[in-house]
Amino acid sequence: MESYLIKDAKIYTATNGVIEKGDVLVEDGYIKAVGENIKADGAEVISAEGMNLFPGFIDAHCHLGLWEDSIGFEGDDGNEVVDPVTPHLRAIDAINPMDRCFEEALEGGVTTAMTGPGSANVIGGQFAIIKTCGNCIDDMLVKETAAMKIAFGENPKRCYSGLNKSPSTRMATAAILRETLFKAKEYYEKVQLAEKEGKDKPAFDMKMEALLPVLKKEIPLKAHAHRADDIFTAIRIAKEFDVNLTLDHCTEGHLIVDELVRANKPALVGPTFGHRSKVELKNLSFETPGVLNEAGIKVAIITDSPVIPLQYLPMCAGMAVRSGMKEEEALKAITINPAEILGIDKELGSIEKGKKADLALFVGNPMFDVDYKPVMTFIDGKIAFQRR
Repeated sequence: MESYLIKDAKIYTATNGVIEKGDVLVEDGYIKAVGENIKADGAEVISAEGMNLFPGFIDAHCHLGLWEDSIGFEGDDGNEVVDPVTPHLRAIDAINPMDRCFEEALEGGVTTAMTGPGSANVIGGQFAIIKTCGNCIDDMLVKETAAMKIAFGENPKRCYSGLNKSPSTRMATAAILRETLFKAKEYYEKVQLAEKEGKDKPAFDMKMEALLPVLKKEIPLKAHAHRADDIFTAIRIAKEFDVNLTLDHCTEGHLIVDELVRANKPALVGPTFGHRSKVELKNLSFETPGVLNEAGIKVAIITDSPVIPLQYLPMCAGMAVRSGMKEEEALKAITINPAEILGIDKELGSIEKGKKADLALFVGNPMFDVDYKPVMTFIDGKIAFQRR
Protein backbone atom coordinates (compact mmCIF):
# COMPACT_ATOMS: atom_id res chain seq x y z
CA MET A 1 0.00 0.00 0.00
CA GLU A 2 1.04 3.59 -0.65
CA SER A 3 2.58 5.69 2.09
CA TYR A 4 2.64 9.50 1.91
CA LEU A 5 3.82 12.29 4.18
CA ILE A 6 2.10 15.58 3.39
CA LYS A 7 4.41 18.27 4.76
CA ASP A 8 3.90 21.88 5.88
CA ALA A 9 0.26 22.33 4.86
CA LYS A 10 -2.33 24.50 6.55
CA ILE A 11 -4.58 21.74 7.87
CA TYR A 12 -8.30 22.27 8.34
CA THR A 13 -9.10 19.28 10.54
CA ALA A 14 -12.88 20.05 10.82
CA THR A 15 -12.96 18.76 14.41
CA ASN A 16 -9.80 20.05 16.11
CA GLY A 17 -9.34 23.47 14.61
CA VAL A 18 -6.68 24.57 12.14
CA ILE A 19 -3.01 23.62 12.21
CA GLU A 20 -1.22 26.54 10.57
CA LYS A 21 1.75 24.50 9.37
CA GLY A 22 1.49 20.78 9.89
CA ASP A 23 1.97 17.31 8.51
CA VAL A 24 -0.26 14.33 7.80
CA LEU A 25 1.08 10.79 7.47
CA VAL A 26 -0.94 8.43 5.29
CA GLU A 27 -0.31 4.67 5.43
CA ASP A 28 -2.34 1.70 4.22
CA GLY A 29 -5.32 3.88 3.39
CA TYR A 30 -5.58 5.54 6.79
CA ILE A 31 -4.33 8.65 8.56
CA LYS A 32 -1.53 7.43 10.82
CA ALA A 33 -0.49 10.77 12.31
CA VAL A 34 -1.45 14.46 12.31
CA GLY A 35 0.79 17.16 13.76
CA GLU A 36 4.05 19.01 13.27
CA ASN A 37 7.52 17.80 12.26
CA ILE A 38 6.38 14.23 11.58
CA LYS A 39 9.04 11.89 10.22
CA ALA A 40 8.37 8.66 8.35
CA ASP A 41 11.02 6.52 6.70
CA GLY A 42 9.96 5.19 3.32
CA ALA A 43 6.98 7.50 2.85
CA GLU A 44 6.73 9.61 -0.30
CA VAL A 45 7.02 13.23 0.81
CA ILE A 46 4.54 15.70 -0.67
CA SER A 47 5.61 19.31 -0.11
CA ALA A 48 2.47 21.32 0.62
CA GLU A 49 3.94 24.57 1.91
CA GLY A 50 1.55 27.44 1.25
CA MET A 51 -1.29 25.02 0.46
CA ASN A 52 -4.51 24.16 2.29
CA LEU A 53 -5.43 20.58 3.26
CA PHE A 54 -9.06 19.66 3.93
CA PRO A 55 -10.94 16.47 4.73
CA GLY A 56 -12.57 15.11 1.61
CA PHE A 57 -15.86 17.00 1.22
CA ILE A 58 -19.13 15.10 1.67
CA ASP A 59 -22.44 15.87 -0.04
CA ALA A 60 -25.33 14.29 1.87
CA HIS A 61 -27.92 14.77 -0.88
CA CYS A 62 -27.33 14.67 -4.61
CA HIS A 63 -28.21 12.66 -7.71
CA LEU A 64 -24.69 12.01 -8.97
CA GLY A 65 -24.65 9.52 -11.82
CA LEU A 66 -28.45 9.33 -12.22
CA TRP A 67 -28.82 12.42 -14.41
CA GLU A 68 -25.86 12.16 -16.73
CA ASP A 69 -24.08 15.20 -18.08
CA SER A 70 -24.73 16.42 -21.66
CA ILE A 71 -27.10 13.59 -22.56
CA GLY A 72 -30.80 14.23 -21.85
CA PHE A 73 -33.38 11.43 -21.82
CA GLU A 74 -30.87 8.66 -22.47
CA GLY A 75 -29.03 9.48 -19.25
CA ASP A 76 -32.08 10.46 -17.19
CA ASP A 77 -32.57 7.63 -14.71
CA GLY A 78 -33.61 9.43 -11.53
CA ASN A 79 -37.42 9.17 -11.48
CA GLU A 80 -39.76 6.31 -12.41
CA VAL A 81 -42.81 8.50 -13.05
CA VAL A 82 -45.43 5.79 -13.53
CA ASP A 83 -46.03 4.78 -9.91
CA PRO A 84 -45.88 7.14 -6.90
CA VAL A 85 -44.72 4.30 -4.61
CA THR A 86 -41.39 2.77 -5.63
CA PRO A 87 -39.40 1.94 -2.47
CA HIS A 88 -37.86 -1.12 -4.17
CA LEU A 89 -35.82 0.98 -6.63
CA ARG A 90 -32.09 1.08 -5.86
CA ALA A 91 -29.79 3.93 -6.83
CA ILE A 92 -26.92 1.52 -7.48
CA ASP A 93 -28.76 0.12 -10.51
CA ALA A 94 -28.80 3.52 -12.24
CA ILE A 95 -25.56 5.25 -11.23
CA ASN A 96 -23.09 5.58 -14.09
CA PRO A 97 -19.55 6.14 -12.71
CA MET A 98 -18.39 6.97 -16.24
CA ASP A 99 -20.32 10.24 -16.13
CA ARG A 100 -17.77 13.05 -16.22
CA CYS A 101 -19.38 14.72 -13.18
CA PHE A 102 -17.53 12.15 -11.05
CA GLU A 103 -14.22 13.42 -12.34
CA GLU A 104 -15.25 17.04 -11.74
CA ALA A 105 -16.42 16.24 -8.20
CA LEU A 106 -13.15 14.50 -7.46
CA GLU A 107 -11.15 17.45 -8.78
CA GLY A 108 -13.20 19.71 -6.52
CA GLY A 109 -12.30 17.68 -3.44
CA VAL A 110 -15.68 15.96 -3.05
CA THR A 111 -14.78 12.40 -2.13
CA THR A 112 -18.08 11.04 -0.79
CA ALA A 113 -21.67 11.54 -1.94
CA MET A 114 -25.06 10.26 -0.93
CA THR A 115 -26.89 9.85 -4.21
CA GLY A 116 -30.24 8.46 -5.26
CA PRO A 117 -33.66 8.94 -6.84
CA GLY A 118 -35.35 12.27 -7.45
CA SER A 119 -38.53 13.69 -5.94
CA ALA A 120 -41.26 12.85 -8.46
CA ASN A 121 -42.61 9.96 -6.39
CA VAL A 122 -44.07 9.98 -2.90
CA ILE A 123 -41.63 7.15 -2.14
CA GLY A 124 -38.80 7.27 -4.65
CA GLY A 125 -36.41 4.51 -3.64
CA GLN A 126 -33.11 3.81 -1.95
CA PHE A 127 -30.16 6.21 -1.70
CA ALA A 128 -26.58 4.93 -1.58
CA ILE A 129 -23.39 6.42 -0.12
CA ILE A 130 -20.51 6.19 -2.57
CA LYS A 131 -16.97 7.36 -3.16
CA THR A 132 -16.47 9.52 -6.23
CA CYS A 133 -13.62 7.51 -7.75
CA GLY A 134 -13.96 4.23 -9.64
CA ASN A 135 -15.30 2.47 -12.71
CA CYS A 136 -17.70 -0.01 -11.06
CA ILE A 137 -20.31 1.19 -8.59
CA ASP A 138 -20.04 -2.04 -6.56
CA ASP A 139 -16.43 -1.16 -5.74
CA MET A 140 -17.28 2.45 -4.81
CA LEU A 141 -19.91 1.76 -2.16
CA VAL A 142 -19.65 3.04 1.39
CA LYS A 143 -23.20 1.87 2.09
CA GLU A 144 -25.50 0.34 -0.50
CA THR A 145 -28.84 1.16 1.15
CA ALA A 146 -28.47 4.26 3.28
CA ALA A 147 -31.86 6.04 3.21
CA MET A 148 -35.36 5.83 1.72
CA LYS A 149 -36.35 8.85 -0.37
CA ILE A 150 -39.78 10.38 0.17
CA ALA A 151 -41.11 13.64 -1.28
CA PHE A 152 -43.65 16.30 -0.36
CA GLY A 153 -44.84 19.51 -1.96
CA GLU A 154 -44.94 20.54 -5.57
CA ASN A 155 -42.98 17.78 -7.27
CA PRO A 156 -45.25 14.74 -6.72
CA LYS A 157 -48.31 16.95 -7.32
CA ARG A 158 -46.95 18.26 -10.61
CA CYS A 159 -45.82 14.88 -11.91
CA TYR A 160 -49.00 12.94 -11.14
CA SER A 161 -51.72 15.55 -11.68
CA GLY A 162 -50.37 15.77 -15.23
CA LEU A 163 -51.02 12.04 -15.57
CA ASN A 164 -54.51 12.40 -14.04
CA LYS A 165 -53.37 10.21 -11.16
CA SER A 166 -53.09 10.67 -7.43
CA PRO A 167 -51.42 12.54 -5.79
CA SER A 168 -52.60 15.87 -7.10
CA THR A 169 -52.82 17.42 -3.62
CA ARG A 170 -50.67 17.52 -0.51
CA MET A 171 -53.41 15.54 1.27
CA ALA A 172 -53.02 12.70 -1.19
CA THR A 173 -49.22 12.71 -0.91
CA ALA A 174 -49.46 12.29 2.87
CA ALA A 175 -52.24 9.70 2.58
CA ILE A 176 -50.29 7.57 0.09
CA LEU A 177 -47.22 7.64 2.33
CA ARG A 178 -49.25 6.75 5.42
CA GLU A 179 -51.08 3.93 3.67
CA THR A 180 -47.83 2.43 2.42
CA LEU A 181 -46.17 2.65 5.84
CA PHE A 182 -49.26 1.02 7.45
CA LYS A 183 -49.05 -1.83 4.94
CA ALA A 184 -45.32 -2.18 5.57
CA LYS A 185 -45.89 -2.24 9.33
CA GLU A 186 -48.57 -4.93 8.93
CA TYR A 187 -46.26 -6.94 6.65
CA TYR A 188 -43.43 -6.64 9.17
CA GLU A 189 -45.68 -7.82 12.02
CA LYS A 190 -46.66 -10.89 9.98
CA VAL A 191 -43.00 -11.63 9.25
CA GLN A 192 -42.13 -11.35 12.95
CA LEU A 193 -45.07 -13.55 13.96
CA ALA A 194 -44.13 -16.19 11.39
CA GLU A 195 -40.54 -16.26 12.66
CA LYS A 196 -41.70 -16.48 16.27
CA GLU A 197 -44.18 -19.31 15.67
CA GLY A 198 -42.21 -21.11 12.95
CA LYS A 199 -44.94 -20.61 10.36
CA ASP A 200 -44.80 -19.59 6.71
CA LYS A 201 -43.98 -15.95 6.05
CA PRO A 202 -46.43 -13.76 4.12
CA ALA A 203 -46.15 -13.81 0.33
CA PHE A 204 -43.02 -11.97 -0.74
CA ASP A 205 -43.64 -8.28 -1.49
CA MET A 206 -40.58 -6.46 -2.80
CA LYS A 207 -41.92 -3.01 -1.96
CA MET A 208 -42.72 -3.99 1.61
CA GLU A 209 -39.36 -5.74 2.02
CA ALA A 210 -37.63 -2.54 0.93
CA LEU A 211 -39.37 -0.61 3.72
CA LEU A 212 -38.41 -3.00 6.53
CA PRO A 213 -35.06 -1.25 7.18
CA VAL A 214 -37.02 1.99 7.71
CA LEU A 215 -39.34 0.39 10.27
CA LYS A 216 -36.35 -1.23 11.99
CA LYS A 217 -34.67 2.20 12.17
CA GLU A 218 -31.70 0.90 10.20
CA ILE A 219 -32.10 3.70 7.65
CA PRO A 220 -34.01 7.01 7.78
CA LEU A 221 -36.75 8.42 5.61
CA LYS A 222 -35.04 11.07 3.48
CA ALA A 223 -37.70 13.75 3.10
CA HIS A 224 -37.69 16.19 0.18
CA ALA A 225 -39.46 19.17 1.80
CA HIS A 226 -38.98 22.85 0.99
CA ARG A 227 -42.00 24.64 2.46
CA ALA A 228 -42.67 24.89 6.19
CA ASP A 229 -45.96 23.02 6.07
CA ASP A 230 -44.35 20.15 4.13
CA ILE A 231 -41.54 19.98 6.67
CA PHE A 232 -44.12 19.67 9.44
CA THR A 233 -45.96 16.91 7.55
CA ALA A 234 -42.72 14.95 7.20
CA ILE A 235 -42.05 15.30 10.94
CA ARG A 236 -45.65 14.38 11.80
CA ILE A 237 -45.62 11.15 9.78
CA ALA A 238 -42.18 10.10 11.02
CA LYS A 239 -43.44 10.56 14.57
CA GLU A 240 -46.61 8.58 13.87
CA PHE A 241 -44.63 5.56 12.69
CA ASP A 242 -41.64 6.05 15.03
CA VAL A 243 -39.07 6.10 12.25
CA ASN A 244 -35.92 8.14 11.69
CA LEU A 245 -35.99 11.17 9.39
CA THR A 246 -33.75 13.71 7.71
CA LEU A 247 -35.13 17.01 6.42
CA ASP A 248 -33.67 17.49 2.96
CA HIS A 249 -33.68 20.97 1.38
CA CYS A 250 -35.44 22.51 4.40
CA THR A 251 -35.68 25.78 2.45
CA GLU A 252 -38.04 27.49 4.91
CA GLY A 253 -36.29 26.08 7.95
CA HIS A 254 -35.19 29.54 9.07
CA LEU A 255 -38.87 30.50 9.42
CA ILE A 256 -39.66 27.67 11.87
CA VAL A 257 -36.51 27.43 13.96
CA ASP A 258 -38.15 26.80 17.34
CA GLU A 259 -40.27 23.97 15.96
CA LEU A 260 -37.26 22.35 14.29
CA VAL A 261 -35.27 22.53 17.52
CA ARG A 262 -38.09 20.63 19.24
CA ALA A 263 -38.27 18.07 16.42
CA ASN A 264 -34.48 17.48 16.66
CA LYS A 265 -34.00 16.23 13.09
CA PRO A 266 -30.94 16.89 10.90
CA ALA A 267 -31.36 19.56 8.21
CA LEU A 268 -29.72 19.04 4.82
CA VAL A 269 -29.92 22.55 3.38
CA GLY A 270 -29.76 23.38 -0.32
CA PRO A 271 -29.51 23.76 -3.23
CA THR A 272 -29.36 27.47 -2.50
CA PHE A 273 -27.25 28.88 -5.33
CA GLY A 274 -29.62 29.51 -8.22
CA HIS A 275 -32.97 30.78 -9.39
CA ARG A 276 -36.17 30.53 -7.34
CA SER A 277 -37.69 28.32 -9.99
CA LYS A 278 -40.96 27.47 -8.23
CA VAL A 279 -43.30 28.87 -5.60
CA GLU A 280 -42.01 26.76 -2.71
CA LEU A 281 -38.54 28.30 -3.19
CA LYS A 282 -39.67 31.91 -2.67
CA ASN A 283 -37.92 32.07 0.73
CA LEU A 284 -34.66 30.55 -0.52
CA SER A 285 -31.70 32.06 1.36
CA PHE A 286 -28.07 31.33 2.16
CA GLU A 287 -28.88 32.50 5.70
CA THR A 288 -30.78 29.27 6.43
CA PRO A 289 -27.87 26.95 7.31
CA GLY A 290 -26.31 29.52 9.65
CA VAL A 291 -29.59 30.28 11.41
CA LEU A 292 -30.34 26.59 11.97
CA ASN A 293 -26.79 25.82 13.06
CA GLU A 294 -26.81 28.69 15.56
CA ALA A 295 -29.97 27.20 17.06
CA GLY A 296 -28.21 23.88 17.65
CA ILE A 297 -29.61 21.89 14.73
CA LYS A 298 -27.25 19.51 12.95
CA VAL A 299 -26.79 21.06 9.49
CA ALA A 300 -25.27 19.77 6.27
CA ILE A 301 -25.00 21.92 3.15
CA ILE A 302 -25.92 20.12 -0.09
CA THR A 303 -25.77 20.78 -3.83
CA ASP A 304 -28.63 18.54 -5.03
CA SER A 305 -26.32 17.93 -8.00
CA PRO A 306 -26.92 18.29 -10.93
CA VAL A 307 -28.86 21.37 -9.72
CA ILE A 308 -25.51 22.75 -8.53
CA PRO A 309 -22.43 20.94 -9.88
CA LEU A 310 -20.94 18.86 -7.09
CA GLN A 311 -17.51 20.50 -7.28
CA TYR A 312 -19.06 23.76 -6.04
CA LEU A 313 -20.09 22.30 -2.67
CA PRO A 314 -17.32 24.24 -0.84
CA MET A 315 -18.40 27.43 -2.63
CA CYS A 316 -21.91 26.93 -1.23
CA ALA A 317 -20.38 26.70 2.25
CA GLY A 318 -18.52 29.94 1.55
CA MET A 319 -21.75 31.66 0.51
CA ALA A 320 -23.30 30.56 3.81
CA VAL A 321 -20.38 32.23 5.61
CA ARG A 322 -21.01 35.39 3.60
CA SER A 323 -24.59 35.27 4.89
CA GLY A 324 -23.65 34.95 8.55
CA MET A 325 -22.60 31.36 9.23
CA LYS A 326 -19.36 30.93 11.14
CA GLU A 327 -16.51 29.70 8.93
CA GLU A 328 -15.68 26.71 11.13
CA GLU A 329 -19.34 25.67 11.20
CA ALA A 330 -19.68 26.00 7.42
CA LEU A 331 -16.69 23.70 6.95
CA LYS A 332 -18.27 21.20 9.33
CA ALA A 333 -21.45 21.38 7.23
CA ILE A 334 -19.61 19.82 4.27
CA THR A 335 -17.37 17.43 6.23
CA ILE A 336 -18.02 16.06 9.72
CA ASN A 337 -21.71 17.03 9.98
CA PRO A 338 -22.82 15.09 6.88
CA ALA A 339 -20.57 12.24 8.00
CA GLU A 340 -22.39 12.14 11.34
CA ILE A 341 -25.82 12.44 9.72
CA LEU A 342 -25.01 9.57 7.34
CA GLY A 343 -23.47 7.46 10.11
CA ILE A 344 -20.00 7.29 8.56
CA ASP A 345 -18.18 9.65 10.92
CA LYS A 346 -16.07 6.94 12.54
CA GLU A 347 -14.09 6.71 9.31
CA LEU A 348 -14.75 9.92 7.38
CA GLY A 349 -15.43 13.64 7.73
CA SER A 350 -12.32 14.98 9.47
CA ILE A 351 -8.54 14.82 9.51
CA GLU A 352 -7.88 12.66 12.54
CA LYS A 353 -5.58 9.76 13.34
CA GLY A 354 -7.26 6.46 12.57
CA LYS A 355 -9.69 7.75 9.98
CA LYS A 356 -9.59 6.87 6.30
CA ALA A 357 -7.31 9.13 4.31
CA ASP A 358 -9.85 11.02 2.20
CA LEU A 359 -8.11 14.37 1.72
CA ALA A 360 -8.19 17.37 -0.61
CA LEU A 361 -5.19 19.65 -1.17
CA PHE A 362 -5.56 23.10 -2.73
CA VAL A 363 -3.67 26.23 -3.60
CA GLY A 364 -6.10 28.76 -2.19
CA ASN A 365 -9.33 28.05 -0.33
CA PRO A 366 -12.22 26.58 -2.39
CA MET A 367 -14.75 28.06 0.03
CA PHE A 368 -13.69 31.66 -0.62
CA ASP A 369 -11.17 32.02 -3.47
CA VAL A 370 -12.49 32.03 -7.02
CA ASP A 371 -8.96 31.42 -8.30
CA TYR A 372 -8.23 28.39 -6.08
CA LYS A 373 -6.45 25.49 -7.75
CA PRO A 374 -7.00 21.82 -6.87
CA VAL A 375 -3.66 20.07 -6.42
CA MET A 376 -4.40 16.56 -5.22
CA THR A 377 -7.30 14.45 -3.93
CA PHE A 378 -6.87 11.27 -1.92
CA ILE A 379 -9.49 8.54 -1.50
CA ASP A 380 -8.73 5.66 0.86
CA GLY A 381 -5.12 6.79 0.99
CA LYS A 382 -4.60 6.66 -2.76
CA ILE A 383 -4.09 9.60 -5.08
CA ALA A 384 -7.34 9.74 -7.02
CA PHE A 385 -6.68 13.12 -8.66
CA GLN A 386 -3.47 15.03 -9.29
CA ARG A 387 -3.14 18.29 -11.17
CA ARG A 388 -0.65 18.04 -13.99
